[in-house]
Order: sequence, then structure tokens, then C-alpha cells
Amino acid sequence: MNIVNRDLTSDKDGVPGYLAHPDRKEPGPGIMIVHHHYGCTGNMKVKVCDYAKLGYTTIVPDMYKMLGAADGVHEAQKTTTDGQFVEILNRAWRYLTTRPEVDAKRCAVVGYCMGGRIGIHFVAATPSTRAFVGYYPSVRDEEPSKLRPRHPNDAVKDIKCASQIFLGGQDHVASIPVQQKLMASFQANGQPLDWHFFHRAGHGFAMADGDCYDPGLADHAWTLVSDFLGRELGNS
Repeated sequence: MNIVNRDLTSDKDGVPGYLAHPDRKEPGPGIMIVHHHYGCTGNMKVKVCDYAKLGYTTIVPDMYKMLGAADGVHEAQKTTTDGQFVEILNRAWRYLTTRPEVDAKRCAVVGYCMGGRIGIHFVAATPSTRAFVGYYPSVRDEEPSKLRPRHPNDAVKDIKCASQIFLGGQDHVASIPVQQKLMASFQANGQPLDWHFFHRAGHGFAMADGDCYDPGLADHAWTLVSDFLGRELGNS
């Protein structure tokens, strides 16, 4: 399979970030990745290409550039509301779903870390999403605030698609009680759920950007994700 990949820019594409897709003529499934707090890194671009090799047109919008954040890694989440994050992701979603090689009815969202938490809010607000994958969503036990007026546990109620979630026993962001509440919320929304708990996994186990990267667990999760997306997007 020949893969086409390139950077996306605001001037040329309307959305900054990265794109990879199979070189095909018939519309097929698509994926929007919501990046971790490190941003649109080289490792994230590698992951975009990995999904493309499975047959998905895949984009990762650079949310920090879209927000105009000079130091997004350290400042974006301190000044940006969840609603603002969802708003800019809407632009990226439109870019993905209107591409000629994409079937808009077969598109999923995959979120990592911060992107897993924000992805929950986006998918809850976007019923056209066909499937959601959350790698260790950065969900905490916190009260509503101006920046985060709605807890992910509440937003999950509005998700209308199948979800697959990965969390670990050594996650320093989402404690075990927080994970259990999140799982109960997903179970209560009436949609199919694949929940995977790895007792030795830390936060960020699937990406080489952080300190908790575990290649073996990352490979295992990748097999599960590949199967899940193939089933839900009709790309088996």
C-alpha cells in the first residue's frame, strides 16, 4: 500500500498539523488523532503513518498552533476552555470528513493523554463520530471550573458510539478510583465498550515521548486498537 504523508499548514489546508493516507480513489475510513500535551511531535506523526498503513486517512491537528499558543505544552491547558478545544477540533474534523478519499460516515477519534480527555468532550458533542479510542485519558477527581465546566464522567453520557479505553495501574494522573468512576460512566451510556486495564502500565505507556513508555504493552494495545477500529469502521 502506497502512503501519502505531509505536514498540514493553515495557509494551504486551513488546519495545521500532519496528514497521512493510503493512495486510493474510493472513499474509505478516517481517523482524527487528538494529541497528547507534548503536542504534534515526531512520535505523533509516526503514529499518524501507522494508522494510514492500516487503511485510514489520518490527521493530527496541531491544537497549539490553532490556538496561537507560543508555549502550548506548559500554558495551553491553563488558559483554554474545553469548549475552545472542541471548537478548534470541529475545524479539523470538517477538514478530515470532507476530503475526497474519506467516507464521512466511517470516521473515528483517537485521543492520547490530554487528547483522551478532550476527545471525550469532542465525541460527546459530535454524534457523527463512529468510534472513539482513549489512551489513558487525563481525567482527574476535580470540581467543575471556568476552564472545565463539565467533568468527562458527565460528558460520556452523550457519546453515541463504541469506545475503547486503555488505562494502567501505575497511572499518576488518573487514580484507580477515578478510573473506576470513568468506566462506570462509559458502561452506563448504553454504547459498546472495550475497557483495557494493564496493572503495570503508567501514564503514557504507548508513546515514546514520556517516561512510562512500554514497547511490549504498546504493541499489545496496538493489536487491540487495530481490531477494534477494523470492526467499528468496517475496515477489517
